Amino acid sequence: MSLLSANELKVKGVAAIEALLANQPEAIISVRGKERFVVMDLEHYHYLRECELEAALAQSRADLAEGRFVKESPEAHIARMKASK
Repeated sequence: MSLLSANELKVKGVAAIEALLANQPEAIISVRGKERFVVMDLEHYHYLRECELEAALAQSRADLAEGRFVKESPEAHIARMKASK
């Protein structure tokens, strides 16, 4: 990932981001010498969100397969949550 300073962004605007993202999926923006933000193309963001959701689904399926779940009524669930505090 390439680094873009906030000052460069202020001077060059969105064109600076577009130039960086032309050759890579993400770029880091630094503020006062410290890495603070990541920018990416919206299509890449959607891809990462889909990966995150797929990973959560896989974890849920694994939990179900291994019996790591509780089947109960909403009232029982609320009571259990209150008791765990």
